[in-house]
Amino acid sequence: MSFKTKLEKLPFYNDAVLPYHYAQSLIAGTKNHWPGKKLRVIGVTGTNGKTSTCFMLWHMLNQAGFKTGLMTTVAWGVEKLEPELGHMTTVDAITLNKRIKKIADSGAKFLVLEVTSHALAEFRTLGIPFEIAIFTNLTHEHLDYHKTFAKYRAAKGKLFKKAKFSILNADDPASLYYQKLSRDYITYGIKNGQNRASDVKLGVDGVKYSLGDIKIETKIPGEFNVYNSMAAALAGKKLGLSNEQIENGIKTLESVEGRMNIINEGQDFTVIVDYAHAPDALEKVFESVKDHKGRIISVHGGAGRRDPSTRPIRGAILAKYSDLVIITEDDSRDEDPEKIAEGFIKGAEKQGKTLGKDLIKELDRGRAIELALNEAKKGDLVLILGKGHEKTILRADGPHDFEDSKVVRNLLTKLRN
Repeated sequence: MSFKTKLEKLPFYNDAVLPYHYAQSLIAGTKNHWPGKKLRVIGVTGTNGKTSTCFMLWHMLNQAGFKTGLMTTVAWGVEKLEPELGHMTTVDAITLNKRIKKIADSGAKFLVLEVTSHALAEFRTLGIPFEIAIFTNLTHEHLDYHKTFAKYRAAKGKLFKKAKFSILNADDPASLYYQKLSRDYITYGIKNGQNRASDVKLGVDGVKYSLGDIKIETKIPGEFNVYNSMAAALAGKKLGLSNEQIENGIKTLESVEGRMNIINEGQDFTVIVDYAHAPDALEKVFESVKDHKGRIISVHGGAGRRDPSTRPIRGAILAKYSDLVIITEDDSRDEDPEKIAEGFIKGAEKQGKTLGKDLIKELDRGRAIELALNEAKKGDLVLILGKGHEKTILRADGPHDFEDSKVVRNLLTKLRN
């Protein structure tokens, strides 16, 4: 374990380095002449759904003829996106300001920015004038960093204090907290909110619903994408887009990399790759495939140096909804993959799974995926969960090239031949 890693494990470390983060952000903003002030910035925060909401809004604005920049967990850029290779959503202040400057210099009018609680706590968004802030949802995550749920919620609250206008998910209890912090706001939801989805139709190929007089249709499945697209649509409306521009922008977005991506190489079973790694996100993935008639085979693992309390919870969720669970590696970093897997296995066993029968431990992620695909029969569903769009896997000796969708495609091609 490196000296820096040992320091990071100290309980007071995150607070102790806040002055450093503030100074870094101040220098980065000044050096780049505060580039965020040249753009109309929409910030999206929440535990889940941030990336999909950002992509929908970015695509919608560009389709409507407004040059728009994007910065998310998956990619960043304007018309041509560059992959985000670092395993970080809102990058460090120096990189963030350089990229925003590049986007502004390209002539972009808008910037859609995915904003994390870490970034807000560490002042990375210092000097960025948010015109609109979007809240997707809030569930327990990143407590390894924030220590308590209240501190996690409060960190995200900084965005709504800064923004001129907020768009809040009223079906999430935290919405009430953020309403009190917001200068001006509207709410949305399926059950609650000023703006509600009606006539919701969920399908394996996407969702359809009405938002007032706007008819929304997405090509991305899952009830959670009703919420994501609602937030994007309401932001578009606030920015002056017509109903037609909103409808067209959302409908023509083919997919978001690593988010409910169906991998089809001619096999007679379904394979989906998704980034879900928090308990709530896993629940939502399984909820979106609840009408599947065949068996469900799930491949999932946990990252090292991340909140260990979620591991047995996630193991139980996998076991509850899957016929076969395969526990594997994620970004183990400098933590023992065996120890990480133990938490998942305990949770799955409490839910009734038996190790060696309907619960398998295979810590090599490539072999775990191969095992799942070999096990799948006609009509089954294989879910590869946790890494989504990521292009590397972080082990104790550093990053290794690894992309779930590519591994799946290669293995399916071999099976077919």
